[in-house]
Parts: sequence; C-alpha cells; structure tokens
Amino acid sequence: MADTENKNTKTSASNGRLLLFAAIAVLFSCLIALAGSQGGARYVIGAVDIPVFALCAIIAFGINWLIFVPSYLARTEHYFDLTGSLTFISVMLTALALSPDQDWRAAILAVLVCIWATRLGGFLFLRVRKDGSDGRFDTIKPHFARFLLTWTLQATWVFVSSAAALAAITSVRRVELDMIALVGIAMWLSGFVIEAVADAQKRAFRADSGNDGQFISTGLWAWSRHPNYFGEILLWIGIAVIALPALSGWQYVALISPVFITLLITRVSGVPMLEARAKKRWGDDPAYQAYRKNTSRLIPRPPAA
Repeated sequence: MADTENKNTKTSASNGRLLLFAAIAVLFSCLIALAGSQGGARYVIGAVDIPVFALCAIIAFGINWLIFVPSYLARTEHYFDLTGSLTFISVMLTALALSPDQDWRAAILAVLVCIWATRLGGFLFLRVRKDGSDGRFDTIKPHFARFLLTWTLQATWVFVSSAAALAAITSVRRVELDMIALVGIAMWLSGFVIEAVADAQKRAFRADSGNDGQFISTGLWAWSRHPNYFGEILLWIGIAVIALPALSGWQYVALISPVFITLLITRVSGVPMLEARAKKRWGDDPAYQAYRKNTSRLIPRPPAA
C-alpha cells in the first residue's frame, strides 16, 4: 500500500513538473507575441481587436493542442511532424492574409517558409509511415503530461522559429527589397539545398540493404556529421536577414528566431541527441571513431587527412 502511494506521489510530482514546463513554454511565447505585436497589423474579431502577430501564436498552439487529443487517444505520433509543417503554413498564410498593404518582402518570407515546411514535413511524415513508428515517442505517447508537453513544445518551436518572418509580414512598416533581402535569400537558398541534399543522401544510404547497421560518411556527410542541421540553421538565419529591414522597436525581439533554432539544434534536441545515439551504437567501432575525429561536427569543411 505504501509503495503504491509513493509511486502515485512520484507520478503526480513528475506530471506537475511537465505541466510546469509546458506553462513556461506558453509564457515564453506570450512574451514574444507581446513584443512582436508592437507596430504590427491588427485584426478585429467581433468586439475584439487583436494583433495579427499574437493571433498567429494562438493559432500555432490551437492547432497542436487540437491534434494532440486524437493522437493521445490513439497513442500515435504519425501526424506529429505533419502537424508541425501545417502549423508553419497556417501561421504564414494567416499573417499574409490579415496584414494590409503587403509587399514583396512579406510575400517572399511567407513563400520561403512554406516551401521549407512542405518539404521537411513531407519528408518526415513519409519516413514515419515507412518505418511504422518514431522511436523518439515510444516512452512519451502513453503518458498524457509528457505527450502534451511534446505538442506544446512543437507549437512553441513553430511560433518562435517563424517569429522574425511573422513580425516582418505583419509590420505596418514597409521597406522595398534591397541588398539585405538578396543576401538573406541567397543564405536561405544555400541552407535549403544543403538540408534537402543531405536528407536525400541519407535516405538513399538507408534504402540500400548493404548499408544495414552502418553509419553514413559519404557526400555532404563526409564534410559534416550533421549537414542537414547546418542547412536548417543557415536558412533560418537567411529568413531573419530578409525580415530585418522591416522591423522596428520591440519587433527586434523576433530576431530571437535563428538564435532559438541554433540553440535548440546544437544544445537540446538535435545534434546532442543524435551524437549520443550514434556513440552508443558505433562508439567502439574504429571506423566511427576515425569519422568523428576527422569530420566536422556541424559546419561543413573538407575532412581531415
């Protein structure tokens, strides 16, 4: 009896912490929504006058929490990545549709983010459908609080990542396309190509049965252990560069987007997670040890001799 009570107490405490983390993520997004809404377009819904930038945040969380319910009941993660992509597209189109006097900068930002979201979301969705499941969710989806936190963090990721683009699209300040925008577009194109090619190379590598149980070290993966993540960071920096001239005042807080993405990838759920998984799987393999020693962790460069 005592053991059961202790177990229930620990479970309740764990759930409480997870829900607290979810609340912190929502609060963080609210603060960015408050700052990014300054100097931005507003939209009247009935008797409510709401900033379009803040409305995009509400939509991001609303979509993810809505899809969370049937996903939790079915204990499935199949629509998680697809929902993330659809959320990116939804907030971009909402910002574009509800902000008056749109210009080429706003249109380009929305199109570039939608292209990226469509490609990545489709790639991840098809990968999960092919594999049957995503191992990251095996210990998460049976637990309400942990699964809810995951969907909440995805909404936070979508909104914060796209904040710079959303702030520029919803801004009442319009600036004609300039050299800064062209530099940003070039950065986005470079990052997008690197990410797409790296993903294609890895998919082809895994599709070859002769590579079962092996790690990829060819193509872009000979220049970086995580070239896809480098491409993603680069393209989001490009988005921020394109958006920069249209921002003013508190809207500059939205430039946290590429910083947030870089920290997320390099310190939290991207590179560290995959590095730990690879080290556990191939850490004793001399070939993998040589690969780690001679290959850049993130930024592509020719492999060491």
